Amino acid sequence: MVENKTIDKSISDPQSDLPSPLTAPKADLVIYDGTCNFCSSQVRNLSRFDGKNRLAFVSLHDPFVAEQITDLSHQQLMEQIFLIPNHDGEYSDRRLGGAAAIKYLTLRLPKLWILAPLFHVPFTGSLQQWVYRQIAKRRYKIAGKKEDPCDDQGTCDLHFRD
Repeated sequence: MVENKTIDKSISDPQSDLPSPLTAPKADLVIYDGTCNFCSSQVRNLSRFDGKNRLAFVSLHDPFVAEQITDLSHQQLMEQIFLIPNHDGEYSDRRLGGAAAIKYLTLRLPKLWILAPLFHVPFTGSLQQWVYRQIAKRRYKIAGKKEDPCDDQGTCDLHFRD
């Protein structure tokens, strides 16, 4: 479970205009790859679709994630976006990753309701997750990275392989 402690100002890019857990403490938390241009673009779209601070955003590379989200490994976070629902200022134990996070957002954000029927077709969850993973593992090829090169351990290498 994530404890809502006093949050260090190191959360997210200080130049970012995205709501963070610091500025939106009662919002659902979206953890994304902040070094990925594709991911950052999609998160900005989600923020625009939201408009009412229902969502807070933090890069998986932010120290907040390593300190507060201890049940998800760095590898898991690199593979897909995660959404952690917030109930009255407390983060839930639920971890929605990939297509499940998008499915949740189609009901949470009114501007995405039009997509809800596509994501709520019975027995399509596995297919949706497969499509999501195909895009996620090629995200750096699609739009590049904000930072080069990969770290010394080759952390982003798996995203450049087919």
